[in-house]
Order: sequence, then C-alpha cells, then structure tokens
Amino acid sequence: MSHAPKNHSTADLSPETIVVSAGRPAREPDAPVNPPIVLSSTFHGAGTPLPGERVYGRFSNPTWDPFEAALSELEGAALPALVFSSGLAAVAAALSLVPTGGILVMPRHSYQGSLLLAAEEAANGRFAVRTVDIADTQQVLDALRGAGPGESGSAGPASMLWIESPTNPMLEVAEIDVLARAAHDAGAVVVADNTFSTPLVTRPLELGADVVLHSVTKYLAGHSDVVLGALATSDDELHGRLHSYRSLHGAVAGPFEVWLALRGLRTLALRVERSQATAGLLAERLAAHPSVEAVRYPGLPGDAGHARAAQQMNGFGSILCIEVAGGALAAEAVANSVRLWLPATSLGGVESLIERRRRQPGEPKSVPENLLRLSVGIENAEDLWADLFQALGNRDTVG
Repeated sequence: MSHAPKNHSTADLSPETIVVSAGRPAREPDAPVNPPIVLSSTFHGAGTPLPGERVYGRFSNPTWDPFEAALSELEGAALPALVFSSGLAAVAAALSLVPTGGILVMPRHSYQGSLLLAAEEAANGRFAVRTVDIADTQQVLDALRGAGPGESGSAGPASMLWIESPTNPMLEVAEIDVLARAAHDAGAVVVADNTFSTPLVTRPLELGADVVLHSVTKYLAGHSDVVLGALATSDDELHGRLHSYRSLHGAVAGPFEVWLALRGLRTLALRVERSQATAGLLAERLAAHPSVEAVRYPGLPGDAGHARAAQQMNGFGSILCIEVAGGALAAEAVANSVRLWLPATSLGGVESLIERRRRQPGEPKSVPENLLRLSVGIENAEDLWADLFQALGNRDTVG
C-alpha cells in the first residue's frame, strides 16, 4: 500500500486539519502565521462603494474573515459564515427569516434563549409557534404539514423548521435528513442549532439544513471567555438576508473576541476528542450508580436516540444529563457538593460544568426537577469521576 501524501484540496482535508489550517494569512515573505487583530471602525474608500468593499466596521472587519472562512469550511458551507455579537443575536437573525404571519415549528426542548425569543415574537403577533418533540418524527411531520392547529391556534404549513439535535437539555436526537426533506416539501426553511455537536460531530448542511447556527461562546471558542454567535449557509439569498440583518441591527462582534474565538477553534478537535471520550466513560459509570435514576446520553446503547445518533453523528458529544434519586433537593445537593466540577450555566469550555436546569426561570416544565446537565471538559477522567462519586454520596470506595 502506498503512503504517499495526496495533493490536497480543501475538500480532501479532514476536519481535524481544517480547524488548524483554515483562515491562515497568505504565505508571503515575513507574513504572520496568525491573522492580526484589526481595530478600526472605518476603512479607506473613494467614491461610491463597490461590492465587497468594507466601508465601515458594522459591515465587515478583516479579523472576522479568517474565523468565518474556517467555520464555513468546517460546516461545508459554500459561502463565508457570519459571526454575530452573541449566540442569541444569531438566533434573532435566523428567526428573522420567518415571514410575518408564518409558522415556526420548534423543539419543545431547545436552548432557552431560542424558546423565549420565539415565544416573544409569537406574543407580539409576528408569527406562530408549534412546539414538538423533535425525536418524534411523525409528530414533526404532522406539524410541518399543518395537519392540525398549532399551539398558538394557527393552521397551515410551516414556514420554518428549527432543529436541535441533541436537544438542550434532554439530549433527544432528531432524524435530521428526513425532517429536512419534509420541511422543504412544505416550503419551509430549515435552521439547525449545531452548538452541542459542533461540525466535528454533526454536519447539518449535508443532512439538508439550510442554515446552521452556533453559539460560538461554547465549543468553538472553548474557553468560556467570549460571547459570540455564528450562522453558516450555502444559500445566496438567505446569506444576503442574514448579512443585512446583522448590519442593520448592529449585531456585530468585537475584533478581539473573534480573534480569541479563532484561537480557541484551533484546538477544537483535541478538546472534542478528549471530552467526548470522558463523557462516554462517565455515562456508563453513572448508569450503574444507585443514586442515579436515569442517564441521558446518546452514546449509551440503551438510550432512545442511540441508533439514530450512531447513523448521523461522528461520536456522541460531550454533554450528558442525569436524574438524581431524591428529587430536586438531592440534585441541588450534588451540584453543591462537587469540588472539581463547577456549578455554573453554559457549556463547551475546557472546564467541566454541572447545573440543575430547572433552577433557571423559564425552563420548560417537561424538564425533570432532578435533572443535572453535565458539560464534560478536558480534565482527567478519573478525577472527574471521583468528584461525582463523592458528591453522589458513596465515599467508601471509588471505581
């Protein structure tokens, strides 16, 4: 067998290489290896601006370009990604694609900011919302076709399908390709929030989504030190509308934050590999622990979403949830007894976080009171397990 290296094009490169190589400056004598931070609110121009000219810092910034190029390559998008000032700013831009009077089909378990913003838009009469169990394919198909009135009382086919897979925090897995085809048949745009999976685990555009959304704050930046969002698409018309929304609503990112996000992106493959392996180990051990009533993690063979996840994901992610025996107070006691895990919201950083989700106002009532969401970081797996073990109340032995 020949081991001669291929003459690589971008399409030949693995995602693990793209996170390191994409968005680098041109190879010129004395050029920097890393892109610089450009701190300027305006740019030189003469006469009427030509297409592609930067003009002003609300429209474009050279520091955005390498990050947007790298994310675009990772997601397999034909156009540069668009970075936003926060994940919720990206959510707002994506929701702007729903026409006035339209219908949004959305998972009942989703990022809380997405649910709250969609509910606010519905309350203001801009569009209607039908919430569904995204793992129940037939239920979603019915909601897309308008087989019956939605929760807001509207009938008719959907204008947009919003997908999270796995969902936050219940880790339900959607049949993305089937749902995307059905949504397109109904004339709906498909938006997929890929924050939990990252493009190293799931590539929604390849499965039929029109727009992919990220809270860059989480895994992409990876160090819990920036607040950013991003959208990626291969559709020229959607890209233009999203770019216009960003510019007109001022949802623009600071150059320094985007530079930090690109630096964090360089280690994404290593971080995901480590945290995902640890999550699988912890899920297996927690499933056997007497103080744990249930473990939600698509990597477990007995998980309801396991077969579907194995088919469309490259791994099973680094988030898992447990339901602690004894109810909400017992779950809070675990979260307050850990020493290494950090009791805080958010996810996707190098540090491991633990949170009882129902402590958050507005969390859906269908989320169990005793559910803890665990975002697994890159610490030593045995140290993380020992900390959970003692917090769960068994201190005689560890292992």
